[in-house]
Amino acid sequence: MAHLIRHKLTNKLTNAAHTVSNKSQAKVSGVFARLGFQAATDEEGLGFAECDDLDYDYRQGMQMDVLQGEEEGGPMDGEGDLEGDSHYQRDGTGPRPSSLKTGGSLDEDKPKITSWEAGWNVTNAIQGMFVLGLPYAILHGGYLGLFLIIFAAVVCCYTGKILIACLYEENEDGIKVRVRDSYVDIANACCAPRFPALGGHVVNVAQIIELVMTCILYVVVSGNLMYNSFPGFPVSQKAWSVVATAALLPCAFLKNLKAVSKFSLLCTLAHFVINVLVIAYCLSRAREWAWEKVKFYIDVKKFPISIGIIVFSYTSQIFLPSLEGNMQKPSEFHCMMDWTHIAACVLKGLFALVAYLTWADATKEVITDNLPSTIRAVVNLFLVAKALLSYPLPFFAAVEVLEKSLFQDGGRALFPDCYGPGGQLKSWGLGLRVGLVVFTLLMAVFVPHFALLMGLTGSLTGAGLCFLLPSLFHLKLQWRNLLWHHVFFDVAIFVIGGICAISGFIHSIEGLIEAFRNTTSA
Repeated sequence: MAHLIRHKLTNKLTNAAHTVSNKSQAKVSGVFARLGFQAATDEEGLGFAECDDLDYDYRQGMQMDVLQGEEEGGPMDGEGDLEGDSHYQRDGTGPRPSSLKTGGSLDEDKPKITSWEAGWNVTNAIQGMFVLGLPYAILHGGYLGLFLIIFAAVVCCYTGKILIACLYEENEDGIKVRVRDSYVDIANACCAPRFPALGGHVVNVAQIIELVMTCILYVVVSGNLMYNSFPGFPVSQKAWSVVATAALLPCAFLKNLKAVSKFSLLCTLAHFVINVLVIAYCLSRAREWAWEKVKFYIDVKKFPISIGIIVFSYTSQIFLPSLEGNMQKPSEFHCMMDWTHIAACVLKGLFALVAYLTWADATKEVITDNLPSTIRAVVNLFLVAKALLSYPLPFFAAVEVLEKSLFQDGGRALFPDCYGPGGQLKSWGLGLRVGLVVFTLLMAVFVPHFALLMGLTGSLTGAGLCFLLPSLFHLKLQWRNLLWHHVFFDVAIFVIGGICAISGFIHSIEGLIEAFRNTTSA
């Protein structure tokens, strides 16, 4: 009888605790929602709801096990700890937190992605619409440009793997345990203990530059495509860029990307179809291909810009730690990186070569501008739609980084919080977003050169995030476990990446200055 009364009292207390926990979680979720951490799709929300149900069932089962253990002879040893789960032993020594105490969901119950889904994300990142500039890189690099497409794929695949290796450390038993979660964590670990936050600031700055430059490129390519699609219209490329930016102003009011993400998937598929159409048109003119135009020599002045273009087309390192952490089988990450980069290398090489062979010295910065007018308008309109719908993704990410560092840095921010108590966006937060949209427009108007901007971004942030920092971090954090050939590869990549970054940056700046002078004089 005493056991029955104790069980009923325990159940009532447990239900009350769940009610309080759910309310507190709802409040916390509301706070995170105001910060922009909403589910990307309705399907993800359903997945999280299912995880909550599984977590509730698990905790109820744990409570029954505890009660049964008490009836049989006392509380359970170790408070329900489970062995062998290194995910809850971040330093390799601590016990796994009990879900009975925390009320949190288990990591294995969270929605995970397969290696194919992870590969799809990487493919979207490295085979986007910026491959349209690769034939222009072949124009100034010839066969060496093709070699660089292959070389960049190999190096970016390798640096992606060593970057993930920096997330892990061996515990006392020699088992690798994930002790870091992001690129910023890796950078901070390398600069600790003297400058524990310096590396994270460097990575954040590089990330903001790359995201903002990506937004600028979307505006530039939209204006370029519209201008070349309707050459008879009395509208300049700058005016088309203004029109595109006017369509992008609603991005300043974005709170989540649910609707945009659905359209982005359709645009990605449409872009794949467009690439196939361009290659099919080029193959139809195979008899006219100018093989003699593909040379082994390079244009010393413009080829470094081509290096930046090629590197920028492979950038994906910034989100790889998060991607690997959300995979069902992280052990398949290396295989996923291999087949995605091999596929990207083959497709990019074929696309760049056949497009250049078709138009040779007449190859333009955006290859679709070379298409006949009957096809060009339709293809370019699809690409403009993809560019405009892709713009909110890097824009929203850049806004989040800026808001967290300027407005929400745990009381250390330079400015007051840009969100009100009810989650509404305050005037200065809206001003930041509108100002960022206007800044991308001004850059696109004053420097409307797709290849130069893409080369500058690839040389500055692409080479840094994909070549320099991963190899440097790998040498710093994994020095004791490296074999001699790994050390050689890391040092070689760091040196080559540094040379490419410096030369590409200098030539891109020179080209931008010259283009700016021509624009102002005109």
